Amino acid sequence: MNGVMHPWESPHFTMGSQYGSPQFNAFTLEERLAAGIVYPTFIRRDFYKIMLFQGRAVFHFGDESIAVDGDTLLFFNPRVPYTYGDIPADLKGYCCVFTEAFFHEHFKAKLTDIPLFRQGVKPIFKIDAKVVKEVSSSFDKIISELNSDYAYRFELISSYVNELIYYAMKLNPFQHPVSEGNATARITSVFFELLERQFPVDLFSSRILLRTPKDFAERLAIHVNYLNRAVKKETGKTTSELIFDRLVNEAKGMLRHSNMNIAEISDVLGFEDQAHFNNFFKKRTGQTPSMFRQV
Repeated sequence: MNGVMHPWESPHFTMGSQYGSPQFNAFTLEERLAAGIVYPTFIRRDFYKIMLFQGRAVFHFGDESIAVDGDTLLFFNPRVPYTYGDIPADLKGYCCVFTEAFFHEHFKAKLTDIPLFRQGVKPIFKIDAKVVKEVSSSFDKIISELNSDYAYRFELISSYVNELIYYAMKLNPFQHPVSEGNATARITSVFFELLERQFPVDLFSSRILLRTPKDFAERLAIHVNYLNRAVKKETGKTTSELIFDRLVNEAKGMLRHSNMNIAEISDVLGFEDQAHFNNFFKKRTGQTPSMFRQV
């Protein structure tokens, strides 16, 4: 699950500028390709990314593989591991990456309130020539300001990032508005935060510890029945179903994209033994982990 990340992909390195920020970076994909940079393996990053990808490739998000062809606008968040392969020699496009700290410093909204960066959303937009022109213009302005010495360049950059985010939401309005600040919505939100905080997992991380509704209820200092009612009301699913779905999705990603053996995957996901993991996985997918990995 671990990959070597080239500094160009990291917000902690600003290409071509002595005026950079440790929280933001931007570059063209042609420059990455010309430098012979190999994309990292299937891992989560600790930052957000917006990309205009002009070419053909297959992106691997969690347990899904999505083929893109042509001009595509994509959004990535730290909660979902990803990579892509089969990079074309004539690849074109742009990319900007930023930390949550950068966003909090320059934006009033919360990243978790923006539908593009929500758990379970795959914000991939096939765009036409008119939209490409608009998006490319925003990226060009970002890179230009990043390499300037203007005292308020990052305030200006933040407005262009904002432009990209809200332009994408205008292209395809999301049907799930931000939840109102009621008690069940808040409890459910914190439940999901605790659930996601346990990931990513690999050989060098701790085992998953919160695996049952009772575990989460105790951490939240509420009765498990109250947690179950709140989660069911907000999502339509039981707490157990959501926990199991998340474990299955993580297992699929690790089986498909990591070199860890099944016993190792079983251990870091918190199962008592491999047999228990095999039964759990087969019950929910219809395949054993070995069968799934071979497909």
